[in-house]
Amino acid sequence: MDPVIAEQLGRAHPLARHLDDFLTDLANAGASAHTRRAYRGDLIAFAAHHGEEIAELTAAPVRAFLAELAELSPASRKRKRAAVASFAKWAVRHDLLDANPMDRIDTVKVPKSLPRPAAAADVAKVLAVICSRRPRKDLSLDRLRDRVLFETAYVCGARASEVCGLYVEDLDLRLDDEHVRVHGKGGSVRTVLLDDRGYVTLLKLYLARAGYRAGPLFRASMNGRGGPLSYDAAHHRWQSYCAQAGVEIDIHQLRHAHATELINAGVSIEAVRRRLGHASTETTQLYALLDDKVADAEIRAARRRRDQATH
Repeated sequence: MDPVIAEQLGRAHPLARHLDDFLTDLANAGASAHTRRAYRGDLIAFAAHHGEEIAELTAAPVRAFLAELAELSPASRKRKRAAVASFAKWAVRHDLLDANPMDRIDTVKVPKSLPRPAAAADVAKVLAVICSRRPRKDLSLDRLRDRVLFETAYVCGARASEVCGLYVEDLDLRLDDEHVRVHGKGGSVRTVLLDDRGYVTLLKLYLARAGYRAGPLFRASMNGRGGPLSYDAAHHRWQSYCAQAGVEIDIHQLRHAHATELINAGVSIEAVRRRLGHASTETTQLYALLDDKVADAEIRAARRRRDQATH
């Protein structure tokens, strides 16, 4: 049994075994470790609320569970509802439930909010704290790894979890055709051109120093024999570098920053969508709306300055 389930719920909990089987099936279906961790946490919270046998999983306990989450943001409540819904659907498919109780539970509407990109200058500060693009020869491999990892997220507009999951085999560094295959949500794979020469040079230096020819690109151990660096470890290291640089940037804002820079440079919405791996152009369109909002703000500021100058 999953040790976290066993520790937090106990093996005797009526839902413990079913949650463990559900997570195992998720893993076998190719769900990412990040997705499985999120589902596990949300479902453990639900199971702690609903301590009955799975046959007693009806709409009433789900409503009661969601009602207790009223103080959370709509996005958080939607995610937790989705975890329970996925588990209930699995239970119906495995004849553990006669009907899906989620059919009686309204969805949680999340108002669309504009992304918050990090300023390019702030990103540069954090990357510089890690090391320069021309690192010293005595720079430790793990610090060089971190610089390349976070810059990969930035210049590719990739999710941090996607970057942590990259393998050396995903890279193609042939001259004038440098690109990387990024494995995204739902098993999707997209090709991202590596069109920043300085970054490519740093990436090649990292590979040469590490001696990697196959396997995980960003490894957890300093001797290069470990598995992929986890998202949690990368997030912790990023926050540490941000603190040293004196700026506050969430790791996901690197992706937003790249997308915003592309939109500002006049790249088409469809091209940005493909680069970021969005399933719908509606999501990508938010960056264009953000660009319009910034432009409107600049116009209003210019008008205020003009009015002040004339009075």
